[in-house]
Amino acid sequence: MNPKNTGIPMTDKALLFINGIPPEDLPDTAGYSLIACSDGAFHYLKEKNFPLEKLDFISGDFDSHTGSDEVLYDEKFIFTPDQDKTDFQKSLEIIREKGISTVDVYGASGGEMDHFLGNLTVAFLFKNELKITFFDEFSTYFFAPKTLVLENVKGKTVSLYPFPVTENITTEGLNWPLTNENLDLSKRIGTRNFAAEETVIIHYEEGDLVVFVAH
Repeated sequence: MNPKNTGIPMTDKALLFINGIPPEDLPDTAGYSLIACSDGAFHYLKEKNFPLEKLDFISGDFDSHTGSDEVLYDEKFIFTPDQDKTDFQKSLEIIREKGISTVDVYGASGGEMDHFLGNLTVAFLFKNELKITFFDEFSTYFFAPKTLVLENVKGKTVSLYPFPVTENITTEGLNWPLTNENLDLSKRIGTRNFAAEETVIIHYEEGDLVVFVAH
């Protein structure tokens, strides 16, 4: 799946791990100019034998960190005690301050659903500044620009989720196409569609839209 985003310019790319369900297989770190994690994710990265020396920073309040690795990588820890913000939000703020506009996120979904919804809401807050793409064991998902092109997706499930309302949506390449139609969280959503073609084009005029593409 290769989304082409016509909104935010592509510059450097960050890889961020946060404290949801850990990925079964850790992603390839090649091509990332910055790699970071929240303090909760630091625990599962240790358990999965992630090369901790590749981390550029670990963000959090660190109230549960007492091991030897915490001492060894102490200079990489950024203390962010603000309880009004989640660790995910604080990590994104640091990444933004470093001038990076593209972020791939692992560990945002699974487990407690309020955690997932909270992470999606945080991504909404940054959607005009950062191109955030989430990865889990089932799908890739992100806030879509007004025009989105998905390549090499034939046969994959593609879900369109209004956040909370998306107006004048037109699609090409989906099995159940939309033509200048609206989606509304309280009335009609566009989940469980699938790609009938290798290339899918999604365009909308107003609102915000989360797109999920199954692996």
